[in-house]
Amino acid sequence: MNAEEPLTSDVIGLTRVAPFSRRGFMTASAAVAAGYTLATGPVRADVIRTNTEGLDVGDADIKVADGEMPGYFARPQGASKPPVVLVAMEIFGLHEYIKDVTRRLAKLGAFAVAPNYYFRKGVDLTGITDKSRLSQIVNSKPDAELLSDLDSTVAWAKSQGGDTTRLGIVGFCRGGRTVWEFAAHSDALKAGVSFYGAPVDPPNPLWPKSPIQLAPDMKAPVLGLYGAADAGIPVATVEALKAALAANKKTAEFKIYPGAPHGFHADYRASYRKEAAEDAWNRMRAWFRKYNVLG
Repeated sequence: MNAEEPLTSDVIGLTRVAPFSRRGFMTASAAVAAGYTLATGPVRADVIRTNTEGLDVGDADIKVADGEMPGYFARPQGASKPPVVLVAMEIFGLHEYIKDVTRRLAKLGAFAVAPNYYFRKGVDLTGITDKSRLSQIVNSKPDAELLSDLDSTVAWAKSQGGDTTRLGIVGFCRGGRTVWEFAAHSDALKAGVSFYGAPVDPPNPLWPKSPIQLAPDMKAPVLGLYGAADAGIPVATVEALKAALAANKKTAEFKIYPGAPHGFHADYRASYRKEAAEDAWNRMRAWFRKYNVLG
């Protein structure tokens, strides 16, 4: 990262965490073998593991403008035209936590797809532990390309039998920002859920507008889930986004969890807060049901 390049909220949320004991965490070799990133520090031993019983899961090859984008999908076996939910990942690549979330959504009846939209960088983000290098790579992703990749993912899911008239998106960390961006972009989206997605971006010519600047353009209702103790996303910026959406008569709801840090849903990280994570997941499920994404 260049000295003058400001830290993004997702990186700040990683670098300013409370001290913790390493008891109850996997060894680095075990975490790597299990498919988790090490960029966030030690991986919790009691991570949530969702089995594939009753699901079809696998790798996806998604046609995009300049080639094929890899991804991961999970869907209920035998389901006819299941609703489609995009899973927008954190900055750490398509590692096991994101895959597990995809399976959790499939257990709820969705055809969930997590596209690996950083694939053009030619490196495996899951293996990078240098936060500055990781940030440089993902910050060079243009929003226009990102949104095109998501549109291509929707088209792929439709070609595989998914019902894109019931389209949702959920994202975490940088992926939470992606939810807001996609909600302002897509006419097909029915609902989105943003877990701690930054309302305001640092200056970046590749990101023309922050979520708060896109408030007038929101095309779908979004649920925003945030932690009051997030070191990278001040509550004041969340409240400003809420006010901007209300001023533009856009449908959105917010829940801010007292004491919860950035990454409170990430059950593989020390930032995990079980009570907040479970409540947020239940709110996500209810939100998708309310807007007919989930049955």
